[in-house]
Amino acid sequence: MKNKKRILLIEDEGDLLEMAKFRLEANEYEVITARDGQEGLAKARKEKPDLIILDLMLPKIDGYKVCRMLKFDNKHKHIPIIIVTARAQESDEKLGFEVGADAYLTKPLESQLLLQKIKELLGVTE
Repeated sequence: MKNKKRILLIEDEGDLLEMAKFRLEANEYEVITARDGQEGLAKARKEKPDLIILDLMLPKIDGYKVCRMLKFDNKHKHIPIIIVTARAQESDEKLGFEVGADAYLTKPLESQLLLQKIKELLGVTE
């Protein structure tokens, strides 16, 4: 069996976290979860995931800070980060890219779009 790609999912909303985890695992990804920015940052550094899906509005440390801290760290800056948020303002999206996000998707999330973006960022070809 080929190695599963590991995805770190940082989301504080329980239902969304479980739904996304289920969907990703159904698509052959190994999923690590975190419920707040601090835990997410610690897990990103320890687990070295292949990709991170990051909510913006998180307890302890917000998603922008988590993204910036990882992207400005040479050991972790190569990890693609997809920001998934309810914040659909252009200024929010602009800030997302400024802190280093590789993609910015808004909720409610279209799961096919997310899966397509994951494949694209991981360089997975069908």
